[in-house]
Amino acid sequence: MPSRRGQQVLVRAVNVCRVPVISLLLISVAAPLLFLAGRLTNFSSTPDVDKALDGSIMTNEDVARLHALQQIESSFPTEVVKVIETTSDDSGPLSLNVKGRKDLSASWILEKSGNPNFNEVDTFQAVNSNIVEENWQALPINHISRREALDIHEREEGDIQTQAVVNAGADPNKDDPDKASRQRLRSERKERRATELTQGISGAEANLEEVVLKRRKGIDSSIFKKYNIWRQGDEDSDALVRLMKDQLIMGRVYMSLASAQGDTDLLQELNGRIREVRRTLGQANLDSELPRSASEKVKVMGQALSKAREHLYDCKLVTKKLRAMLQGSEDHTRVLNKQSAVLRQLVAKTIPKGLHCLSLWLTSEYNFLPDEEKELAGREKLEDPNFYHYALFSDNVIAAAVVINSTVYNAKEPELHVFHLVTDKLNYAAMKMWFLANPPGKATIDVQKIDDFKWLNSSYCPVLRQLQTAAAREFYFKADNPATLADASTNLKYRNPKYLSMLNHLRFYLPEVYPKLDKVLFLDDDIVVQRDLTPLWSIDLVGNVNGAVETCGESFHRFDKYLNFSNKLISENFDPNACGWAYGMNIFDLQEWRQRDMTGVYHRWQALNEQRNLWKLGTLPPGLITFYNLTYPLDKSWHVLGLGYDPNVEVEEIEVAAVIHFNGNMKPWLDLALAKYKPYWTGYLNLAHPFLQRCNIHME
Repeated sequence: MPSRRGQQVLVRAVNVCRVPVISLLLISVAAPLLFLAGRLTNFSSTPDVDKALDGSIMTNEDVARLHALQQIESSFPTEVVKVIETTSDDSGPLSLNVKGRKDLSASWILEKSGNPNFNEVDTFQAVNSNIVEENWQALPINHISRREALDIHEREEGDIQTQAVVNAGADPNKDDPDKASRQRLRSERKERRATELTQGISGAEANLEEVVLKRRKGIDSSIFKKYNIWRQGDEDSDALVRLMKDQLIMGRVYMSLASAQGDTDLLQELNGRIREVRRTLGQANLDSELPRSASEKVKVMGQALSKAREHLYDCKLVTKKLRAMLQGSEDHTRVLNKQSAVLRQLVAKTIPKGLHCLSLWLTSEYNFLPDEEKELAGREKLEDPNFYHYALFSDNVIAAAVVINSTVYNAKEPELHVFHLVTDKLNYAAMKMWFLANPPGKATIDVQKIDDFKWLNSSYCPVLRQLQTAAAREFYFKADNPATLADASTNLKYRNPKYLSMLNHLRFYLPEVYPKLDKVLFLDDDIVVQRDLTPLWSIDLVGNVNGAVETCGESFHRFDKYLNFSNKLISENFDPNACGWAYGMNIFDLQEWRQRDMTGVYHRWQALNEQRNLWKLGTLPPGLITFYNLTYPLDKSWHVLGLGYDPNVEVEEIEVAAVIHFNGNMKPWLDLALAKYKPYWTGYLNLAHPFLQRCNIHME
């Protein structure tokens, strides 16, 4: 009995222990299989993904094994499934289904994430099924998990299937409202993004156009019409004008061909159409300047040219005629340039009618003055070296007035300044009368005529002696000289009467003109003074005779520009690369001049140049020779040149200059003066003066 009872207890204990052991065995064997089956369940609907990811093709046996694994979960009781789900390992709780999990193990991550703010939902919403590859690169994180890759591929394949169903005429979202909702959201995002981009571009274009239109207001309208690229409509177009000019050219070509072939009817028709187009075109430069009938004239002319093309067109003949016309235009342009050079020189030589009138009125007024009223005050200062002395040689009344007025106006102590003005006999009375009626403030002025210098004669002065030769008379005055027109651009500038005037050469005789002075500031009559010039007398010239502003650049205004270095006398005595300097404002040390006999140096070289083989006419070349290696360079701000020929002189240079020089043919008292520089000169002239008003001198 006892033994039987013990056996029953033992059997009962064995039965009790058998259940947990079996359960543990099942768990240890089935758990990995169930875990793998759960994962593979997520792949069952996307075999193409496995192909893409694993690079293999599933066989029928693989499909059967996968189907069997998918059925394992249903064969386990609920208790076993719960035990598996509550069991955990290093990667976290186990699960029979990995779909929707965010805690996958490291083996399921394609690329490590460096962004702690990763949001899977936002990432999926950023993916557009139509451009999957581009959006992968544009995701807000730098990694994509394997599950995300599978979901993206599934979405892409689903969209392809949806498109196929739509093409077949069925409703793709009838049984899948979630997919329809996602597609609707994607479509709305795409439309919203496209709208934002379009509005951004439109706004940027509007802002750019607004800026351009604002800047347009500050541009001169005449220039804007010709060169503006932001045109409003066609109001500034010149397309029709250019078309009409082209028609005129082709019309002339066909007229020539018609004349050569004897087609008189076509010749007359083309001649009439050309006259009509010329009258219509007139001086127009823009389409808006043409009359309303211009379009009709162009149409009729086009028909005539088409008719001429049908009857006369020959490529070789047309090309030959166009070349002949081009050559003729170039020849005509060269002739016009030469004529223009002649006219510019003539304008520069002539005296404006207003200035001639002024000289006559002033001379008349001076002759009516009593003798005791014809003398200027301050004669005791004329030979005192303690004052600031200026030398000015001119036959132009208002030019001399501007020089003296501007100098006195900008002087700190005008009572210490003395002006020595020398003119010719013709303008002596007018010059003296002007300064008697308009004294230069507290400054002193003396007016002399060059004829009073009895020592200045042909026996002493080589220039006067040379002007009396037959060669000089032929060069200057012979009417049939071949260079009068054809070669005007080459030599005409040297035939200017100023080169014959001794007023121009008197600068080489300063010690003889002012024997008791030590320093003199020489001024041309086409300058304007803008600063006090008294510091020039304090400059140490370091033993030099002449203080001047150099004008040479890298390769211009050097000695080889002014002197003939093919002549042995020049090449052996001077450096062709020596820097040139400017007359117009020069401080001369007369004591050094006398010691070095600079006038004698000038005489020797002037005598050697009787045949003009060393240099052409003028005073700068002999000045460069006479004061070679004896010129002290002044700071460039003392003297700015070019206002009589160069329209590109910087305004900043003009404003800071002590003296501005209107050297060139475009003198400020002439009509051809550069308008932008003229106010600097007229600012020191009282245009309301009765004498100027009487002679209608406005200087506008």
